[in-house]
Amino acid sequence: MTRPPLVALNGIGIAVPPHVVTNDDLSRTLDTSDEWIRERTGIRERRIARADESLTSLCHAASLAALERAGLGVDEVDAIVCATVSGDRRMPSQACDLQASLGALNAAAFDISAACPGFVYGLTVAEGLIAAGNFRNVLVLGAEKLSTIVDWTDRSTAILFGDGAGAGVVQRASDDGRGLLSTFIKSDGRLAELLYIPGGGSSDPVTEEMAKGRRQYMRMAGREVFKAAVRAMAESCDVALSRAGVSAEDIDLLVPHQANLRIIESTAKHVGISMEKVMVNVDRYGNTSAASIPLALAQAEEEGRLKRGQLALLVAFGAGFTWGATVVRW
Repeated sequence: MTRPPLVALNGIGIAVPPHVVTNDDLSRTLDTSDEWIRERTGIRERRIARADESLTSLCHAASLAALERAGLGVDEVDAIVCATVSGDRRMPSQACDLQASLGALNAAAFDISAACPGFVYGLTVAEGLIAAGNFRNVLVLGAEKLSTIVDWTDRSTAILFGDGAGAGVVQRASDDGRGLLSTFIKSDGRLAELLYIPGGGSSDPVTEEMAKGRRQYMRMAGREVFKAAVRAMAESCDVALSRAGVSAEDIDLLVPHQANLRIIESTAKHVGISMEKVMVNVDRYGNTSAASIPLALAQAEEEGRLKRGQLALLVAFGAGFTWGATVVRW
């Protein structure tokens, strides 16, 4: 039996850079090919921001679109929760830079560093803020400019990632049954060095030596990450469905993190959902980390695959390691 939702996700807005980088483009500088990338990842192209395109500008556009769909003005936003690992600056937070850009002066603003499940983490945090009774309208973002932390000489990572931003407005649920029916988040920091950035933090600060060693870029142990992702995505789906009191048969659309088509297929198989009921756009955007799920939600809604009152299962896994899922009545 499903419990009445406490909060609802009202209004999704997205923004992606106009510049498209195809697999063929990458093959000009890397030892790879369109066929090789598609067979292993399902990716055909990704969006890459220009140097003068900030993450703040992408967040700004996504936020305005989300607020417009939710029928809110920027002055009505109580909190901004931004999930990102590629903010414009180390300090202040990306959320604070976005707050200044929007002019949302009535909001508290802070970041979440949870990598790919960041949007799911953000929804969970927003639910808690509203449950505490101190906030009404929480703007949650998943946004990344991963092109700035990718080593473009490393074939194993350069082919995977793209840039983009997605935003959603979380508010107290009405009595129509729409909203978050369950949330689940978890992490295991022991696996951190399977997907991480070794340099640039306080333990290995920015120096000439650090930059020469290219330690400011992502490093990934692909096979181990794949195995951990499949296990964690499966657990997340199982727990979120159980907490919501629904079964896989009740789900109208599975919206997984868009990291790799094989991971998506393995997750759908475990849950028992056919690929016809799975949202896939990794071919268009690549892995956009925290932006992945809102980008997929927006496309699903635009294409009529996710309609008002339907059930969606959102699930993601990423660096940390972190993972999580939520069941949403749209």
